[in-house]
Amino acid sequence: MNPIVLVLLPTLLGLGVGLRRLRPHAQVVLVGTALVVSALAFAHAMLPSPELWLGDYVRSDATSRLFLALINPIFLGISAYVASRLTATPTLHAGLGRFVGLALVFLGASNAVVLGNHLLVQWMALEITTLVVAPLIVRRGVASSRLASWRYLLFSSVGLSLVLLGFICLGRAMEASGHEPSFFIDRLPGLGAVAAGPWGKSGLALVILGLGTKLGLAPMYTWLPEAYDEAPPAVTALLGAVQFNAALVLLFRVVQVYRPSNAALVTNELLILGLGSMVVSAISIIATRNMKRLIAYGAINHAGVIAIGLAIGKGTTYGVLIYVISNAFIKAILFLTAGKIKAHYRTKDTREISGLIKDLPYSGVFLLVGTLALLGFPPFGSFFGELLILSALVSSGHLYVFSIFCVVITITFVATGRTIFPMIWGAPKKVQTWPEQTFLAGSPKIAFLVVLVVLGLYIPPSISGLLERVAASLEGS
Repeated sequence: MNPIVLVLLPTLLGLGVGLRRLRPHAQVVLVGTALVVSALAFAHAMLPSPELWLGDYVRSDATSRLFLALINPIFLGISAYVASRLTATPTLHAGLGRFVGLALVFLGASNAVVLGNHLLVQWMALEITTLVVAPLIVRRGVASSRLASWRYLLFSSVGLSLVLLGFICLGRAMEASGHEPSFFIDRLPGLGAVAAGPWGKSGLALVILGLGTKLGLAPMYTWLPEAYDEAPPAVTALLGAVQFNAALVLLFRVVQVYRPSNAALVTNELLILGLGSMVVSAISIIATRNMKRLIAYGAINHAGVIAIGLAIGKGTTYGVLIYVISNAFIKAILFLTAGKIKAHYRTKDTREISGLIKDLPYSGVFLLVGTLALLGFPPFGSFFGELLILSALVSSGHLYVFSIFCVVITITFVATGRTIFPMIWGAPKKVQTWPEQTFLAGSPKIAFLVVLVVLGLYIPPSISGLLERVAASLEGS
C-alpha cells in the first residue's frame, strides 16, 4: 500500500468538508475517515513495503510505521468521543463542519510529518498542523480561549522559526565543509559529522531548542497549560496525543542523524530541557487547582522524562518508546475525561469537584486509572518505561540526574494524589442531574485503557520487534 494515501485521504476529505461539499455528513466523514486511515496505518505497519516513495520524499521505516500505528487509532478514538458527545448534546452541532474539516487536514499533515524523508518537508507539515489547530482552540464567546490560541500560535511559530534557523545553520555547515546542502534523511548520516563545527553545533542546538518549544519543554513551555486548558477536550487530546508525537518524530529524526557526531551536545541539551521541565511541572502541580492545567503540567513532566531518556540513549531507548506510547494514551484518556467532568460540574476547580465515583462512575474510574498511569504505577506501560530510564541513568553514571529525577517524581506523586484522589472518593458537594453514562460513550477510553494495560503486561512479538528496530535506529546501531 502506498503510504501517501494516509496523507491525501484525510486532507482531501477535510477540504471537502471545509468547502461545504461534505458538511451535511461531517460526523460520518470524521469517524469513517479515521476508521479507514487507522486500518490502513495498521496494515502498513505490519506488511512489508518499499522504504522510499515519491522521489525519496516519503520514508516508510520502523519509526514511521510505529507512529502511524499510534496517532491514527488515537485520532479514531477522539473522533468516536466527538460523535458520542454530539449524540448526547445536539447543541454542539454548531461549528461541526469547521471542526471536522480542520481536524482531518490536521491528521493528514500529522501523517505527513511522520512519513517525511526530508527535514524541511517535515517542518512544513508540522507548521500546517499548527495553523489548522489554532482556530480549534477558540471557543465561541470565550475571550480567554482566543488569547490562548494566539499565544499557542506565537510560541509555536517562534519554536518552528528556531528550527528553521537551525536548519539554515546546518546547511551552512555543509557548504563550509565542501558538501552540497541536503536534508534528505537517508542521505544525512554521511553528512552528520559536518555538524561538529561551529555552524553545525549552533544549528543543532537551535533545532533541539525549537522542537523542545513545540513539545512544551522548559523554558518556553508557558503556552501549553493555557492552550490545553482553554481548548475543547477533543482539541486538547489532539494537541497532546497526536501533534506532540508528530513533533517527537521530527526530533527523533534529528537525533538519529546527528547524535553519533555530536553526542555531548545532544545529551547535555536534552538533559537540561528535560530536568528543567520536570522541576517546573512539579512546582506548578503543587500550586494549581485547575483540573485541566494539572493534567497539562503532568504532560510537561512526561515530556521531560522523554527528553531525559532520549538524552541518555543506549539502554533507555526501548523504555522511552514504551513511555511515549503510554503517554499518548494517558493524555487522551485524561483530557477526554476532564471534558466530561467539567461539563457535569460546570467548573474546573478541583476543590469544587468531589464524589466522582458516585456521580460519574465511568469518569471516576477513568480519572483514577489515568492518574495512576500518569504517575507511573504498575501494571501500566509508563511504569515499565520509567523503570528502564531510571536504571539507565544509574548504569550510565548520571547519579545527580537520577537523584533529581527521583526527588521531582516523588513531589509530583504527592502533589497530584493530594488533588486528584479527593475528587474521586470525597463526598459529593453538589447534586447534579446528568444523563446516565453509556458504555458506548466510554468505549474510546476503554480501548485506550486496554492498550495501556497491555503495554505493561505483554507486548505482542510483532510490536516488540517494531519497537526494537526503532530503538536501534535511535541508538545508531
